[in-house]
Amino acid sequence: MVDISAIIDQYSNIDNEVERAVKIKDEANKFFNFERAVKIKDEANKFFNSEKYDIAIELYSKAIELDPQQPAYFGNRSFAYLRRELFGLALNDANTAIELDPAYIKAYYRRASAKMALGKFKFALKDYESVCKFRPNDIDAKKKFEECRKIVKRIAFEKAIACDHDDKKLIDSINPDEFAVEENYKGPRLDGDITPEFMKDCIEAFKKEQKLHIKYAYKILLGVYQFLKAQDSLVHITVPDKKKFTICGDIHGQFYDLCNIFEINGLPSEENPYLFNGDFVDRGSFSVEVIFTLLGYKLLYPNHLYMARGNHESDTMNKMYGFEGEVKAKYNVKMSEFFTELFNQLPLVHVINRKIFCCHGGLFPDTNVTLEQLAKINRVRQPPEDGPMCGLLWSDPQDDDGIGLSKRGAGCQWGPDITKAFLEKNDLLYIVRSHEVKPEGYERHHDGQVWTIFSAPNYCDQIGNLGAFITIKGDNLYPPKITTFKEVPHPPSRPMMYGSSFLNFLS
Repeated sequence: MVDISAIIDQYSNIDNEVERAVKIKDEANKFFNFERAVKIKDEANKFFNSEKYDIAIELYSKAIELDPQQPAYFGNRSFAYLRRELFGLALNDANTAIELDPAYIKAYYRRASAKMALGKFKFALKDYESVCKFRPNDIDAKKKFEECRKIVKRIAFEKAIACDHDDKKLIDSINPDEFAVEENYKGPRLDGDITPEFMKDCIEAFKKEQKLHIKYAYKILLGVYQFLKAQDSLVHITVPDKKKFTICGDIHGQFYDLCNIFEINGLPSEENPYLFNGDFVDRGSFSVEVIFTLLGYKLLYPNHLYMARGNHESDTMNKMYGFEGEVKAKYNVKMSEFFTELFNQLPLVHVINRKIFCCHGGLFPDTNVTLEQLAKINRVRQPPEDGPMCGLLWSDPQDDDGIGLSKRGAGCQWGPDITKAFLEKNDLLYIVRSHEVKPEGYERHHDGQVWTIFSAPNYCDQIGNLGAFITIKGDNLYPPKITTFKEVPHPPSRPMMYGSSFLNFLS
């Protein structure tokens, strides 16, 4: 309880009654706020321990409003942001906690974790080193320091090796005919051109958790690679009048939900074209099945099945969130490395009938960028830390005008004014993007000028969201028609079962 009499006594030597009253009131409010903040923080901790991270974040934020000088509140909220994979916000809170108290060790842990997740391994190593100096007997700190140091060394080694082989591509070393098909192989066979029947056979085999033979897998990979290599970074799509076109968002390795989309909306064909708007892989443990289904249809219908690159079609994400591990487990290391080269070739943007702008993430601060400039982006690389390519893969819309800091630590948050200026500059109608899970599978932003579409229902078997996809017709582009759907059962392979031990850094 607050001792009001003690506060009164503390300021009894102030002669001016008004000044004395203001001081007493301010000091009493501090104590009241301190007590309220502690209670709210305790409630937030309960929700955190129950894995209700969004509620915990709201409560930590309220505690910070009441008592913004407590580094532990920022440290706790940073941890909750880490669990929600909002690494930019986690990093900001960890920095604030350290500014408030440079001896608050947990904040260095949180900052190191956020930096690891953002691929800033050298900076993370410095923070783990600081923790070890403060706590020389902390076994967990020593372990994470050593693991981080190994990653830094490995990256330096791989970079040195890459410099020696800059002109060599893995594609040049792959010949599918070198792989013999065993007599006991009972799966789909691709001995000539790819056919609709072959793709249906693949889907049925994948549903039974059967693997496509590596010979045929490489044939698909090489065929799609050669096609994508000739594409610009921005691809124009023409949808004729009265004809339907479907846009799907993140799939994230949820193969059985992808099959459900085809059950609801029909298989891809020349009469039933699709755009899959990035993040096909990672998290879900059927990413291999998803990617070979999509790539197979891409090879079969190259001008009617479109695939955009998402932020998860990148090396760092694939190492962390399971796709690399899954490809190694189901095929081999060489194929996982080839996927890195193939993902580098994926287009970044699709524009439908010169009116609908589709990308995985979103926009960027420079509203003067033209479609012609985007088409010429050098995309054959890992995602950069800034610029239009980064925004196209990573950014999120916000309600306020202007540009905000990214909650993820990459790209930005952009407001309605940025959307309006970009659309007007390029004579566009609206933007379709993905990248964020939504309770209903979609969300309308910026007065209908931006639409988020997310196609992985009950994301990671725990979020409980619906999935959704968009359909439009060539002569009826707006508003987009939204179809929502629930998750379907899948075999008991849990999400992230191929994920990296790297994720232990987030604990």
